[in-house]
Amino acid sequence: MKRIYRIVRPVSIVLAVYVFLLSGPQQAAMAALVGTDAVLDASRVQNAREVVHSLMAREDVQAALVRQGIDPAEAAARAEALSDAEVVRLADAAETLPAGGSTVGIIVFAILFVFVVLLITDILGYTNIFPFTKKGR
Repeated sequence: MKRIYRIVRPVSIVLAVYVFLLSGPQQAAMAALVGTDAVLDASRVQNAREVVHSLMAREDVQAALVRQGIDPAEAAARAEALSDAEVVRLADAAETLPAGGSTVGIIVFAILFVFVVLLITDILGYTNIFPFTKKGR
């Protein structure tokens, strides 16, 4: 019996150290389900990166960058280094901008907006700008 204990004791110590090393410094794996939103976001990010890449490859964009004193290759490299959220925001902004838009539409809209606001305040009696709003008074 003593002979078995002499053999088993060193083996048990080695096994105890081995089990401790296996379980000690490692963390448990955290697993979760991958939702549909995460998969859709990944494809949205990929599409946004393609939009930004095609935008940076256009000749008119590169000419505009050169006019501003920016190297197109450096601008393309910086566009590739953007985070996912920044790429999606940039692609969304590029898709919503008017093609060949000018400031004339903005100025006309601003003048029309000011006219409507003044007209409403004149009808309510807060201002006295337009004489045609006071027919019955």
